[in-house]
Amino acid sequence: MLPRLAIASARKSHFLFKRVLNGLSGANLEIFKVSTTPRHPFGMYIMFPIGWMYYFGTNLESRFSVPDFWPAPESTHKIPHEREELLTELERLKNQRLERRARRLEMEAAEKEKSEGAG
Repeated sequence: MLPRLAIASARKSHFLFKRVLNGLSGANLEIFKVSTTPRHPFGMYIMFPIGWMYYFGTNLESRFSVPDFWPAPESTHKIPHEREELLTELERLKNQRLERRARRLEMEAAEKEKSEGAG
């Protein structure tokens, strides 16, 4: 025979377990009930989401499309794979960096002249 303390703690843990499970049960997700017979609500509960998915899942391209949303494939970035393509891309990036550096140096020189002339 189990001691009374063990029985009491088992009851307490059982109560806590049931309380936790009831807390995790979530909301009642019934949208509406058509009839009280067990067969019809089940069909409604199954067919309503399927009908919803069918309505919004068919002809999506014609109903919800935005013209010219995605860029043309020619205007998107293409990753170079061949050695020559890599070298030309590196050269292009180097020239771009040098142009930005030259512009920045010109702007700094102009600001320096402006501050020396004003001061």
